[in-house]
Amino acid sequence: MDPDAFTASLFKWDPRTVLPPPAATRPPLLDYAVAPPVAATAAYHPARAPRELEELFQAYGIRYYTAAKIAELGFTASTLVDMKDEELDDMMNSLSQIFRWDLLVGERYGIKAAVRAERRRVDDEDMKRRNLLSTDTTTNALDALSQEGLSEEPVVQREREVVGSGEGARGSGGGGCERQREHPFIVTEPGEVARGKKNGLDYLFHLYEQCREFLIQVQAIAKDRGEKCPTKVTNQVFRYAKKAGASYINKPKMRHYVHCYALHCLDEEVSNELRRGFKERGENVGAWRQACYKPLVAIAARQGWDIDAIFNAHPRLSIWYVPTKLRQLCHAERNSAAASSSVSVAAATFRSKTVLIL
Repeated sequence: MDPDAFTASLFKWDPRTVLPPPAATRPPLLDYAVAPPVAATAAYHPARAPRELEELFQAYGIRYYTAAKIAELGFTASTLVDMKDEELDDMMNSLSQIFRWDLLVGERYGIKAAVRAERRRVDDEDMKRRNLLSTDTTTNALDALSQEGLSEEPVVQREREVVGSGEGARGSGGGGCERQREHPFIVTEPGEVARGKKNGLDYLFHLYEQCREFLIQVQAIAKDRGEKCPTKVTNQVFRYAKKAGASYINKPKMRHYVHCYALHCLDEEVSNELRRGFKERGENVGAWRQACYKPLVAIAARQGWDIDAIFNAHPRLSIWYVPTKLRQLCHAERNSAAASSSVSVAAATFRSKTVLIL
């Protein structure tokens, strides 16, 4: 038998003789691995949907090949979001060592920034989802009290005042669905409860204590995530307070009265006397706020004019930034005191020389 003919007949292939594969009676195994059950799909929320690495790094200057190398190592967007900063550093070092890929300095910072932004996005979506699922009856208690005025009298007495003043008809008009504006502050004595739709100064100082609690919570979350913990009340704390339902705590208001709270912490007796005096004269809260600067400047004068050190040494004030106006007043008063002392020294020297001449 001719071996060449045998080889040709052995490797001869006619596509017309190939039968089509039988119809699959059940889905392939890959379909079971990819397609989730119907119940799981219904419970799945798009906020937790993993994003592609290219989409995650798109706005942060990460090169396409860098994202591809990270994907080759087996990392996904969901994995990166759950990693700490130290673990991200290890991942980038491994990328440089295994693939000998030189990461740009901006890429190292960009990867961390993209991961932090993705965490915030997921947290915001989760917070919105919780707010939609929660009913109106589970509204945060502090938020509800702030909208009604925490410094109000008890409910029964307030209802009597409303009925007596004839405000009930005006307040109940329109269905009562409108969200009330926050009630303005008035000068109150220590322990005094503000009447009407006003908030007292005790409630104002309580907001600063509440900010301190929110800062502690933010620090705990940052520590768990391996992020940098804020040491002062920053925008991050105000955003967290808003998400937690404390929308009545905002940056402009808290920074506006922080020196008043500082006087309350450093010298509560002087603060209380100032409040009583302005309450007796019927002064408004703006005049009281301006008057709180002078005692603080006097305190700084007794302690070497270092107002920053005074804030940092106090456990409740160390988390707040020193107001710019307070620092400027201390600086101007220190210069004035130095100028007056130099003038007095010069005058004394001149008098002594005059006596010697006579």
